[in-house]
Amino acid sequence: MTRRRWIADAVSGNRAFLFGEHAAHLTRVLRARIGQSFDISAHGLLRRGAIVSLAADSVEFELGEEILQPSNPPVTLALSIFKYDRMEWAIEKCTELGVAKIIPVMARRTDAHLIASAPKRLERWQRIAREASEQSRRLTPPEFAGPLPVKDAAALQAPSRILLSEVETQVALADFVRGQLIRQDVIGQDISAPDLSVRDTILAVGPEGGWAPEELSLFSESGWSSVSLGPTILRAETAAIVATAIIMANLA
Repeated sequence: MTRRRWIADAVSGNRAFLFGEHAAHLTRVLRARIGQSFDISAHGLLRRGAIVSLAADSVEFELGEEILQPSNPPVTLALSIFKYDRMEWAIEKCTELGVAKIIPVMARRTDAHLIASAPKRLERWQRIAREASEQSRRLTPPEFAGPLPVKDAAALQAPSRILLSEVETQVALADFVRGQLIRQDVIGQDISAPDLSVRDTILAVGPEGGWAPEELSLFSESGWSSVSLGPTILRAETAAIVATAIIMANLA
């Protein structure tokens, strides 16, 4: 049976703690008891943890041995802000897929009221990502930054910067990522060593209605690579999830 995993709210030496609603779910819903063991993510390390004390709003674990875990490729999702129920779905699913960082982006076609309320939504987005991280057995939830205007998003740096564009017709995302991973010699022959630096990737996904023409130009001038998910037009949340899945599958 797979042991349930929790991300600690606090860690002190060989003790880890859950607080508030986080603890209440374990005590009231799952009816945990003293001595029960769980996997605990503590400061980015996965360790066995046995419950040593329980209260309505706190749970204390004694930490044991470390459990080795494979690491995900460091993929950042620059996600344009769109309707919040759909954006929350995208955040949850892309967290489950393993993105390391999520940056909300204020695009020209993002509704003004969504931009105005975005800073207040950040705490909710972080909570959704934390819950999705525990469900999907991640060590840590994704980092959040922003929200950023498009010009600042275009200035972000990484070895591989990928822009989803519905006007791109020649370059498929999967082909682009696979091509990035294989270095080629001067006569065009593949060599065996993959270029692992391109695992550090930023994926930019536009809002409902897509990127505005001036935004596409800005990303292009900043050195981003435009790619396509095919001839159909996907909803913003669908595009974010599909593109993240393709990137993670190829970079893993």
